Amino acid sequence: MTAGWSHEVVLAATVVSWLIIGLGLAQTVVYLLQLVIAAYALSQRPPVARSALLWDRYGDVAPPIALIVPAYNEEVNIVESVHSMLALEYPNYEVVVVNDGSKDRTLERLIEAFQMVKFERPYEEALAHAPIRSLYASPRTERLFVVDKFNGGKADAQNAGINVCRAPIFCVIDGDSILEADALIRAAQPFIDDPERTVAVGGTIRIANGSRIESGRVTEVRLPRRVLPLFQVVEYLRAFLMARLAWSRINTLMLVSGAFGVFRRAEVVAAGGFTKGSMGEDLDLVIKLHRHMIDSGRRYRIQFIPEPVCWTEAPETLNVLGRQRSRWQRGALECFFRYRSMLFNPRYGRVGFLGFGHILIVDVLGPIAEVLGYMLMPAFWLLGILAADYLLAFTALIFVYGVCVSVCSLILEEAELQRFPRARDLAVLAMAAVLENFGYRQINNLWRVKGWWQYLRADQSWGEMTRTGLGSGK
Repeated sequence: MTAGWSHEVVLAATVVSWLIIGLGLAQTVVYLLQLVIAAYALSQRPPVARSALLWDRYGDVAPPIALIVPAYNEEVNIVESVHSMLALEYPNYEVVVVNDGSKDRTLERLIEAFQMVKFERPYEEALAHAPIRSLYASPRTERLFVVDKFNGGKADAQNAGINVCRAPIFCVIDGDSILEADALIRAAQPFIDDPERTVAVGGTIRIANGSRIESGRVTEVRLPRRVLPLFQVVEYLRAFLMARLAWSRINTLMLVSGAFGVFRRAEVVAAGGFTKGSMGEDLDLVIKLHRHMIDSGRRYRIQFIPEPVCWTEAPETLNVLGRQRSRWQRGALECFFRYRSMLFNPRYGRVGFLGFGHILIVDVLGPIAEVLGYMLMPAFWLLGILAADYLLAFTALIFVYGVCVSVCSLILEEAELQRFPRARDLAVLAMAAVLENFGYRQINNLWRVKGWWQYLRADQSWGEMTRTGLGSGK
């Protein structure tokens, strides 16, 4: 510290500086623990079985599954996505597309592509949702149904799909996503191996931008040509392979992605279904399932397994990506404060302490602490209040741990799953894993702080997510 400032000012600056560094250290510890646990979990997993072997082992005992596809303004990708779902390697399933009052030609494209016709089907009104206008079936395939309803939001559409479907297990998947052919039978494994305890399973979400897609299948994995989707590839590796695998290992998984998650229908209905109007409907549902199962005094598992892969289109512009990340932040805050009574509550064990503690450190306090650090630490140094050593320590903390975690996640992915066949792709990803920490990560935190502000203002706007179309090779 430098002389010239009052003792109170220097003390306040010191306290703020150490609070920021302390929160940064807490996040670092969390990420490093996730990395270690994920590495151990991957080392304990058996070798990835071939699809044919899975079919021989599970084909006769696989439970019926309903794929629920909420679709709002998805005319660009919806037909391609449905084609991929109808070609899945699974013995007994149905596809229920829920058109949530789309303003574009989503419904018309489905009707034209699959010759859909209106039909009647009795269904259980187990969960509340906006009124259904019509049900459609396709004479071309008995697997496909379309629910046309008034707009109520994604969670509302998912509840409608749960009511209409008849299978004991359902899979939610975004309308702009493509499942690998064996994704469903891989995701069903825990329900077959441990049917009494398994209530939800999440799979891996991968970025499809740049890859070659033909007839609803990813035929060649390629990296995106644009920098924003490329950085998101690294993010998704870190979020799914490292974080969710680690939390799943200790049965504290708090999020099964709404883009691809498999659930036991009876438990979801008993927990109240998806919360209408929620910005983070996937996080909200998993928390409700944890609470429901613990309150019921039952043993259960909510798992993440890395082998089932769902491909999705990532935002390619700053505006669209910023809206998405701000919305995700609002969803995390909304769920945290809605279920805040579970935080550090002994009744909820590791979910209350570890799961909610993680949300508190990383999602609630993390973005504010980092953005304050970006502004205050250099300002304190320029004003002579903070010594250069403190500033350098903070800067090193930000960048070194970010690079370490990203690169290690990439190493884990390649060592265990080997999804990128070309050495050039690995070199590009390694470079992206380093570069994303210099600018991109900071912008992300600014978007998250914007999400904080929107949450405080009770902003419930979803924002338009512009699609450019899968398979365009960008």
